[in-house]
Amino acid sequence: MLFRPRYTIDTIYNLDPQTLNKMGIKAVFSDLDNTLLAWNKADSAQEMQELNQRLKDAGIRLVVISNNNAERIGRVLKPLGIDFIAKARKPLPTGINEEVKKLGLKKNQVLMVGDQLITDIQAGNLAGVATVLVKPLVQTDKWNTRINRFFEKGIYFFLNMKKPVTFGEKLK
Repeated sequence: MLFRPRYTIDTIYNLDPQTLNKMGIKAVFSDLDNTLLAWNKADSAQEMQELNQRLKDAGIRLVVISNNNAERIGRVLKPLGIDFIAKARKPLPTGINEEVKKLGLKKNQVLMVGDQLITDIQAGNLAGVATVLVKPLVQTDKWNTRINRFFEKGIYFFLNMKKPVTFGEKLK
């Protein structure tokens, strides 16, 4: 299904590297705004650095795939040493596919995590990687994301997914 996530968890920060290793995951691709960091926050979060380190220690790469511009993303991620793709044009799978190829991975070794069905989950599904929908970190959105959220309500209805979605604490 185009918009249906394979998994739903409450936050990306509950990803367990040992579980990911058992699943064969070598890279976690993540959206930035409202997935790793509140959209209206320019500063990097300690939590993000800790997640990156936990994944790195387990041999898993964290890469941000964002529709934001490189200046915004770089300001947050460069100090943490987290790689990123800016202006990824999600829901197109191009950015995800390019990064999978660049890292020399198979698609079943990648997880795409995001807070939006229309951009993150659709892009991951089109790219053929496993997808994880998380709750947005804050309940407000930029103007363009509010448009997506409006259309998401209809998608939730057609997928018979309750809104709000029931989110587990961890992947199973």
